[in-house]
Amino acid sequence: MVHHKTNKMAIQYNWIISAMDTTPQDGELLDVVKTVHWRYAGTDGDITADTYGAMACATPSETDFTAYPDLTEDQVISWLEAGNDVEALQANVATKIANIKNPPIVNLPLPWAEQPVTE
Repeated sequence: MVHHKTNKMAIQYNWIISAMDTTPQDGELLDVVKTVHWRYAGTDGDITADTYGAMACATPSETDFTAYPDLTEDQVISWLEAGNDVEALQANVATKIANIKNPPIVNLPLPWAEQPVTE
């Protein structure tokens, strides 16, 4: 893969799966994922921001069930992408990164308080 450097870096997004809640048995199915806890992170240069949430999962049918030990990260990410508004998540993270770069609110020292002397 060739990486081209540009003056304006694009934000790189990625899913981080923190945990999956399962029910031990649902009908004939064992260890069925009921909730995926996730973070959606964006990195722009040396600045990273993220948003997080949990997504409930519908009980699968026996024909589309994947046994828990056979689940892959890519498969669970595909569930997250189907069940979340990815464009809204990207906008949320991009706003957080922009606010880190250019804070809309700044907490300045009180003008009457003694300021530490720096040399």
